[in-house]
Amino acid sequence: MVRVNRTNGGVNLLALRSHNAALVLDLLRRAGAEGISRLELAERTGLTPQAVSKITGRLRDEGLAAQAGRRASTGGKPRTVLRLVPEAGHAVGVHLDRDALRALVVDLDGSVVAERCAPLDLGAGAEAVVGEVGQAVEEVLGGTFAGGAALREIPSLLGVGVALPGPLDHARGVLHRVTGFPEWDGFPLREVLQRRLGVPVVVDKDTNAAALGLAAAGEGGGGSFAYLHLGTGLGAGLVIGGAVHRGGRTGAGEFGHQVVQLDGPPCTCGNRGCIEALCLGAMTRQDAEEAARVLGAGAANLVGLLDIDLVLLGGRTVTATPDVFVRGVAAALAERARGEHAVPVRLAPGGARAVAQGAAQLLLGPLFGRPDG
Repeated sequence: MVRVNRTNGGVNLLALRSHNAALVLDLLRRAGAEGISRLELAERTGLTPQAVSKITGRLRDEGLAAQAGRRASTGGKPRTVLRLVPEAGHAVGVHLDRDALRALVVDLDGSVVAERCAPLDLGAGAEAVVGEVGQAVEEVLGGTFAGGAALREIPSLLGVGVALPGPLDHARGVLHRVTGFPEWDGFPLREVLQRRLGVPVVVDKDTNAAALGLAAAGEGGGGSFAYLHLGTGLGAGLVIGGAVHRGGRTGAGEFGHQVVQLDGPPCTCGNRGCIEALCLGAMTRQDAEEAARVLGAGAANLVGLLDIDLVLLGGRTVTATPDVFVRGVAAALAERARGEHAVPVRLAPGGARAVAQGAAQLLLGPLFGRPDG
């Protein structure tokens, strides 16, 4: 059983009470089914063997770690190998798009164990949308845990992560003027959902959540990358130094609303000539190559500003014609590089699940010592 401290002010998943325990748990996760010995854990963490033994003993008592066999030693008796127990903890990730909802359950490995998808009208009003989220979470968990227990009675459930278009206040879980849906301005989504579900809830922008999930999966190698998401809107998730960059007011990444054409078409944000308006306008004309060219111009600006190492592309519009977008954005970056090393461009893994899986990482991250979760 994972012991979770559920507080009114948010989520405290560090029930293991120790940064060192989180480091050990993360190494167990990375080791996979083959496991890792206590000696290796001590070497990689810099902790004493006695400290590692105490931590792993507690993890085993709490059901988070288990013996995975024995490994031959260069001297003395064989070493006991430990592994993570993935089914000891679960998190729900919810992606609220403008017209669709995806809810999934992941275990401690991040593997998806249940999933539900449904249409959604984000403009239907807060009461209707909160009701849809609550129903989806209950259904997806009902398909995972037998008995129809209330959410708060599921011992392995860490909570629910919700990702949706911004801008929003990640720290307080309050929405701002969601582009195209100004009626959401000031709505305390985290508070309302916690009251509705009875479990911890974390809220973040869709692009930040996806970037967090990609970083947790090892994309970017602990360096810096930008995840550009083009679907019903356009935004960016920024990972700098291995951590999601949200900015001082958690508003970073409003990539789609940088103005690149002063007399351009109007955008739903109220400005004219935004990259989002130009990209979506090109797609309305079924001109994916033009949309990719515009997206590439914005990506080149971002690379030049932040000197990032990698650009990852995702979102339903990109995944419909991935080669066009990867090729178009890569060409723009190569042209801007002027013969120097061009930043690589790749399709982000995860496909349609990327945002929802990242939303689940908002709950899992702190458990493994990733505070940006």
